[in-house]
Amino acid sequence: MRRAYGQGLRLGVAAGKVSLWRSSRWRAPAWTPLGEAVYVPDVTLHGDFAALGQALDQLLPVDEYAGWPLSVVLGDGLARLWQVDMPQGAARLADIEAAAALRFQSLYGEAPGLWHSSSAWDARAPFFCAVPRALLAQLARVAAARKLALIFITPQFARHWNRWHGALKPGAWFGQLQESVLTLGVRHDGYLRAVRALPVPQGAGQDWLLQALAREALLQGVPAPALLQLCGAAPAGWLAPAQAFHCQIFSTPDGEGALSPAARLARSGGVA
Repeated sequence: MRRAYGQGLRLGVAAGKVSLWRSSRWRAPAWTPLGEAVYVPDVTLHGDFAALGQALDQLLPVDEYAGWPLSVVLGDGLARLWQVDMPQGAARLADIEAAAALRFQSLYGEAPGLWHSSSAWDARAPFFCAVPRALLAQLARVAAARKLALIFITPQFARHWNRWHGALKPGAWFGQLQESVLTLGVRHDGYLRAVRALPVPQGAGQDWLLQALAREALLQGVPAPALLQLCGAAPAGWLAPAQAFHCQIFSTPDGEGALSPAARLARSGGVA
């Protein structure tokens, strides 16, 4: 398929489904669906992701998109995000990486060697992200076989954070609401201090949200926010101004609520 200037491919990978879209920076429409495929997810994330590879082979015919740029957004359930305190006396990057590996193993009880990790945020408040190496291998294999230029692979929360953190107001926390899971970016003194994923009960109103934010603030030892700036379709009750709290929604693509989880992943964070 011939590629126009500014066009690219975006792949959303959720647990059990993948969605392929064509993005266009300069021409309408900005997003065009190209197809979806289902696969049997690896529950433990320790397998070879062969079923995902077969779904990708189905979505991306050989020679159809040769030379196209491909970017990939992963569901947060396929990744690990965690914070690392700066080790006392640390003078080298290797010191932080060693501390990150120990923290990862203590949190998840998994061998760090099966995961590819990288630092994602300010070194003064270091956060790390890890993705299964087998998952990356399948994505790299398909991209190489189709002669695609792999631009980035990132979890959805990191994608949204990178897109919106510059627009956060002083003292605000960042939130992402997807599939009845609220992922909070807890901020204090201008830095991201924690990432917390909370299941949202059906029918949860503003009282539940305020209690959840207050509980997380206590756990992290920081003040509760007066403002939550959120990506996702929030319940209407969350948006009603309270005496000392307000929830603000970042702009989202039209019709996003009708899309599958994998399609919403693909469109996370805009075209860029």
